[in-house]
Amino acid sequence: MKHTGYLLCILALVFMLWGFPVMYPLKLLVVFFHESSHALATVLTGGRVEEMVVNSKAGGHVLSQGGNRFVSLNAGYLGSLIWGVVIYTFAASTRMDRPVMAFLGVVIALITLFYVRNLFAILFGLTTATAMILCARYLNEKINDFILRIVGLTSMIYVLLDIFDDTISRSHLRSDARMLAEEFGGGTILWGCLWIMISAVIVASCLRWNLETGSEAKRADTTRD
Repeated sequence: MKHTGYLLCILALVFMLWGFPVMYPLKLLVVFFHESSHALATVLTGGRVEEMVVNSKAGGHVLSQGGNRFVSLNAGYLGSLIWGVVIYTFAASTRMDRPVMAFLGVVIALITLFYVRNLFAILFGLTTATAMILCARYLNEKINDFILRIVGLTSMIYVLLDIFDDTISRSHLRSDARMLAEEFGGGTILWGCLWIMISAVIVASCLRWNLETGSEAKRADTTRD
């Protein structure tokens, strides 16, 4: 019950602050995860990333050569969802909050240095990475846990809203779904609905699993201390 209340409080906080400037860095971070997922999918399927861009309007793109086009196009929304699920799960179900925060900072720094090509995203990526490493070094586990949960939940929520906005509400945009429809068939709305269904199931399963197992894992770790 305690963990359910904690989750509801964080969700309420995220939704209450959604339209305020304080959420802007988190929204940029989710866009960074989205574009990073395109880049990593391209590299893992044998392609090469020419540039990765995240702009101040919370948009971005990846220019690449080669790789599996189907995988890389699907990787944006679903990849950023996986970032959120993994981050939230580690925060909710383990006591590895500080190592996870530091590792996440290092990963963001490496992605920035290897793939990002615009000044705004370079500054954002390196600043975010530095902040995470400093949080892991100087802040206690509870604060790191809270930050990671916020990041994970924001990523999961933003993915669902972004898919709806880009593929259903504004289906005329040249989104990942539009390019999938043009290159592999179906329609923009069809791909958007498919992604929303998959994402909703994953988010619900993630939250349910962590609520069921998180408290037991935390208690077990406490008992061993």
